[in-house]
Amino acid sequence: MKNYLKLFTNGLVRENPLLALMIGLCSSLAVTTTVANGIGMGIAMTFVLLMSEVIISLFRKLIPDSIRIPVFIIVIASFTTIVDLSMQAFTPELSKSMGVFIPLIVVNCIIMGRVESFASKRSIDEVVFDSLGMGLGYTWVLVGISLVRELIGAGTVLGLRLIPEQFTVGFFAQSPGGFFVFGMFIALNLLFTRMLEKKGAAK
Repeated sequence: MKNYLKLFTNGLVRENPLLALMIGLCSSLAVTTTVANGIGMGIAMTFVLLMSEVIISLFRKLIPDSIRIPVFIIVIASFTTIVDLSMQAFTPELSKSMGVFIPLIVVNCIIMGRVESFASKRSIDEVVFDSLGMGLGYTWVLVGISLVRELIGAGTVLGLRLIPEQFTVGFFAQSPGGFFVFGMFIALNLLFTRMLEKKGAAK
């Protein structure tokens, strides 16, 4: 059970795909202009990551090594299509605001990296905890960045006005603001990780 907990928590902080591994950054910074986008992208990624890892783990011994990458892409593309069509059907406005970044989940480095390095070599119980940890780690960072950018840049959160428009800072709603906020999150994550390491060494 302790091993499962470690697999789950690694993705949240120590091996966070965005703040520690720094992969899948392009789409992440592009969609984090609103909290709704951050939540939508996080849920979509977590679903595709979980289902892809589970399927690859189940059939890992049957997939020839010579064609493993095409098989991985087909599996990921299948679940990405499910997410894309579902969002178009049930949340059309969110789907439209996120544009091409949902279909681009197919080539997201986070999913391909975890499928190749972890799911193709581990049992299904381990990949479930790994994918949930990585997915939630990815999601909380997206939502956090989105919250800061939308609140300070537009004065709203999920469309609700919290700060008068004259007090907003438009810089945070633009691309440079996204990089700035992301840098702050990396610094805070590094500080928190070092604090955990010192606390562990003290024991």
